[in-house]
Amino acid sequence: MKPTRRFVDLSIYLENDVLSDPPPLAPKITYQKHADTLPEFMAMLPGTKPEDYPDGEAAAAEWVTLTTHSGTHLDAPWHFHSTMDATLGEAKPSITIDEVPLEWCFQPGVKLDFRHFPDGYVVTAADVEAELARIGHSLQPLDIVVVNTRAGARYGHNDYVNAGCGMGYEATMYLLERGVRLTGTDAWSWDAPFSYTAKKIAETGDTSLIWEGHKAGRDIGYCHLEKLHNLEALPPHGFVISCFPHKIRGASAGWTRAVAIFNAEQDIA
Repeated sequence: MKPTRRFVDLSIYLENDVLSDPPPLAPKITYQKHADTLPEFMAMLPGTKPEDYPDGEAAAAEWVTLTTHSGTHLDAPWHFHSTMDATLGEAKPSITIDEVPLEWCFQPGVKLDFRHFPDGYVVTAADVEAELARIGHSLQPLDIVVVNTRAGARYGHNDYVNAGCGMGYEATMYLLERGVRLTGTDAWSWDAPFSYTAKKIAETGDTSLIWEGHKAGRDIGYCHLEKLHNLEALPPHGFVISCFPHKIRGASAGWTRAVAIFNAEQDIA
């Protein structure tokens, strides 16, 4: 008998009452109960009356207002910059979410545990190298590398958006130069929270700090997942991540139900 697969959900909810974005960017969901949609059904089925529907019920439905960056989502290179791959030859137009290779989105996963770094810390290439040595993993092309930060434990709290460390330019390039093309974080952003970056820029005048991890995509195009969840449930490696994005034409990102997949004999610890 074939082993049964086990799944770990790595995605947050789309919901009204939990802060997962700055308030102006928060999703808004309007719920329709079964009786609420009767007028819509009767308009689509002329001549029908409420009593024609069992128990006077049509269908439950929802109206959702959100950005492509609401909830757990996959960012395309187009989100970061208009061009990509400058260090791989001549820069070319960045790909949009509907152009992201599907093979990038279903690959072995690697987890880097950076929960010990303070909020606002910018991870370096040396930090990545040290963590890979600690977990005994040698990066392979197309590995999906996810970063477990302190933000994962703050989801649902008012400080979530400003929690967690961020991945700097050199840390991101360390991964990309070794063939990684899809990364992820349980924080609001791949980069350090804006509140910390703004303070550093004010103190140093160094504008190269603006979105430095994202902007690595100018040099080597890549995707990353943001607002992952439950990464603490994963081992350092030994699982596959599935994160196919919604196919939105010409978009900078797409929502995804990110999932880690294990064989039955593998431990999740």
